[in-house]
Amino acid sequence: MTAPLSRRRALSGAATLGVSVPLLAACGDDGGTTAAEPTSSGPASTGPASPTGGASSSAPAGSPGAAPANALVATADVPVGGGVILKDEEVVVTQPEAGEFKAFSAICTHQACLVTSVEDGAIACACHGSMFSVDDGSVTGGPAPSALPEVAVDVRGDQVVKA
Repeated sequence: MTAPLSRRRALSGAATLGVSVPLLAACGDDGGTTAAEPTSSGPASTGPASPTGGASSSAPAGSPGAAPANALVATADVPVGGGVILKDEEVVVTQPEAGEFKAFSAICTHQACLVTSVEDGAIACACHGSMFSVDDGSVTGGPAPSALPEVAVDVRGDQVVKA
């Protein structure tokens, strides 16, 4: 059998709740962008215009100028030493050296924010300052606990495609 709820116990419980809820909120989400709610940040992080995630092409499928069905981005759109963030696919495609293309998950391993930029050899997440290498996705700075997972890609013609 439980004791009846006194006014003192009710106020004591409310006071505890009033202190603990803000503390819990401080440990939770800091309002940063997550992969579910990406924001745009300049031309380097805009994805391809095609709704399928491939580069836009007016050529019919199967014709010499058509992009493969699993195309991510045109090779010409990926700067050497930098990369392109494809928000819809949650992939970042990089070109560490001329003609060498790599791809990684665009989801930061710290708190699952979408990475925000790629320049000067680094993939950056603006949520908490994590930095990753365009060469191998390894952590080069910030609170991220692990590298960005690699995504297998190939080059077919002038397109970077998922392998």
